[in-house]
Amino acid sequence: MKKLFLLPIITLLFLCGCSNSSAKETISVYNAGEYIDPEILKDFEKETGIRVNYSTFASNEDMYIKVTQSQDTYDVLVPSDYMIEKLIKGDFLQELDFSQIENFKEVEDNLINPSYDKENKYSVPYFWGTLGIIYNKDFVKGKVDSWDVLWDPAYTDQIIMYNSQRDTIGCALKRLGYSLNSSDPKEIEEAKKSLIDQKKIVYAYMDDDGRDVVVSGDANLSLMYSGDALLMMSQNESLDYVIPKEGSNMWIDAMVIPKNSENPSGAHKFINYMLNKEVQVKNVNYCKGYTSPVKGVKDLLPDEIKNSKVAYPDMDSLNNMETFVDIGDAVKLYDKAWTEINASS
Repeated sequence: MKKLFLLPIITLLFLCGCSNSSAKETISVYNAGEYIDPEILKDFEKETGIRVNYSTFASNEDMYIKVTQSQDTYDVLVPSDYMIEKLIKGDFLQELDFSQIENFKEVEDNLINPSYDKENKYSVPYFWGTLGIIYNKDFVKGKVDSWDVLWDPAYTDQIIMYNSQRDTIGCALKRLGYSLNSSDPKEIEEAKKSLIDQKKIVYAYMDDDGRDVVVSGDANLSLMYSGDALLMMSQNESLDYVIPKEGSNMWIDAMVIPKNSENPSGAHKFINYMLNKEVQVKNVNYCKGYTSPVKGVKDLLPDEIKNSKVAYPDMDSLNNMETFVDIGDAVKLYDKAWTEINASS
């Protein structure tokens, strides 16, 4: 998932940008930061007359707490796969009325009935992509095809890991030959120990600000989402991206409507609008490489995106790809491991 922590200004613009705003129909959309072209929100209002109150969250976990424990209400959320499953289990989402989402017929077949929403009652995909390693070809020598490179002491102080519990523990689990959704205490403990051992050679645990560190050459290896990787590669031609042979995460972010939505009709209109092919092209161009779930969008993109193996990998050639799922009570094992990893030096 795209994880950026900005854009309070966009929220303000859409709260204050219209005269007679109190008379307008509104919807509230809660998404990750820098994950939509702001012009799309303006275009949606022009087309529908519905004003968008747009706000952002830093992580799926932060979003979950806000949605389930605060008095704030939203009409559209854009969580990741495993968090959608958790929201469904907690009875926080309403079933979608697909008669109001006619553009759903344009969604790629392989994204329908996903593991986190097997009957496709609650969600419509927004973007998808992969998690892998971005590295500087001028600095990192030899073939890069394994998670092992992030544990190689030859690259001490050149490695950035995500400040993200599921992503970082997940890649450690895959490196060890386990599922990134493991709930086995022994496997989670082994992954934890490997990350603690690795920490002495790591430059830093960072959020998305790690992108600039790699682009500038202050670090030369990092865990990275595919969309961010493609953007970074456009900024530094020495960078490349690989999905390790042990397998990785294929993530899907999707649009859902909470049960306490105050304008579900407007929410359905927004979801349907976001699946419009031209809107998708605009959003992909803005987000620089995150992969559209809509058929035919790829052919309308600039060559550097549509021909990119980062944005459009050959999934048939990839082994052991997994989507994160809700791990239930095993999250306590991950929380404990993460606390101990962060406390280590």
